[in-house]
Amino acid sequence: MKNKMDITLLDKIIKDTVKHLEEGKQQISDIAESVRQERDSLYNNLLEIKKETLETIEQVDRLEQAEKSARLYLMKVSREFDRYSEEDVKNAYNNARDIQLKLGLLREREVQLRIRRDQMGVSLRRLQDTLEKAENLVSKVSIALNFLLGNLKEMGTKLEEIQQKQQLGMRIIKAQEEERRRVAREIHDGPAQSMANVVLRVEICEKLLKIKPEEVKKELSELKGLVKESLQDVRKIIFDLRPMVLDDLGLVPALKRYIAELQERCSLHIDFQVLGNTNERLSGTLEIALFRIIQEALNNVIKHAQAKTVEVYLEQAQTQVNLRIKDDGCGFDLEKVLNNSNSDSYGLIGIRERVELLEGNFKILTAPGKGTNLLVKIPFGKKNQAKSEEAAK
Repeated sequence: MKNKMDITLLDKIIKDTVKHLEEGKQQISDIAESVRQERDSLYNNLLEIKKETLETIEQVDRLEQAEKSARLYLMKVSREFDRYSEEDVKNAYNNARDIQLKLGLLREREVQLRIRRDQMGVSLRRLQDTLEKAENLVSKVSIALNFLLGNLKEMGTKLEEIQQKQQLGMRIIKAQEEERRRVAREIHDGPAQSMANVVLRVEICEKLLKIKPEEVKKELSELKGLVKESLQDVRKIIFDLRPMVLDDLGLVPALKRYIAELQERCSLHIDFQVLGNTNERLSGTLEIALFRIIQEALNNVIKHAQAKTVEVYLEQAQTQVNLRIKDDGCGFDLEKVLNNSNSDSYGLIGIRERVELLEGNFKILTAPGKGTNLLVKIPFGKKNQAKSEEAAK
């Protein structure tokens, strides 16, 4: 009787699970379709912006030639003023000035179009990533449905795997929310405050124009410096979110730039060495996964290690990537840290999960007062591509 009840309960659980999975699959499919439409619309807009940008660049080139000719003619008229009338000189000067004004406006428009084009390109890549993840999730849900409907063998193992994926998903969501909070805090404390200060300085300039115009130049100079600082803050936030150099040039240049900026902000010497065939690019998802692993490891050193020197060795062998990050800091009790549920585990769990998703090996050698040595080995190839995409999240 008890077994029958257990089977009935299991059957009900399975049916409810199938129902919820089917609903979830449909919801995810709807989300994927919405993202697909948004991506297609953004792609068409990006094509228009690129076309407009190219046309503006061509106009700038033509106007630069015209401006150069106008300046040469004005110089000629100025040198040979006795051969030209006052009206000719005036017309030459006005023509050169008009062309310069038009050129300045066009150059500003070109800059704005380039910025919009780049921003739309970033948004398009993010939408594409979201769409791929949604489609991948639909595929996984379909596999789960087929499994539940077709064969219930090894159900316990599969349920455990699903639970682990759910836990991983929750950790990923938590990490994403933490990152959003961090970015919001940086924007609030940095660029937002600076922009408020810029508005205040502009108001001061407006008042000075009426009462002390001779001091406006000084205020504008200070305002220019403030805007430059705000721009640097914004660029830093953008780089932390997704370093463009990683997409354009690859892992090693991105790491060199990141480490250089990190050393400027912190009193920490980082010895970065690269070995192996670095001319051959890895997959984009594998590169961003490795970048995040190194980024998290160096953040741990800065926050916890009290180290003065860090050695980062990256080797790209024929079939795998070898990574070693060693510091001369205070070290820690590894088992105690990993077993402490109330701590963030120095971000080690996140690093370990990324490495495991990439089917790699992860090892930490440390002890209190002995520094820390992080060793990572990650294979790469076609079979590892799907794993790389998940680890890059």
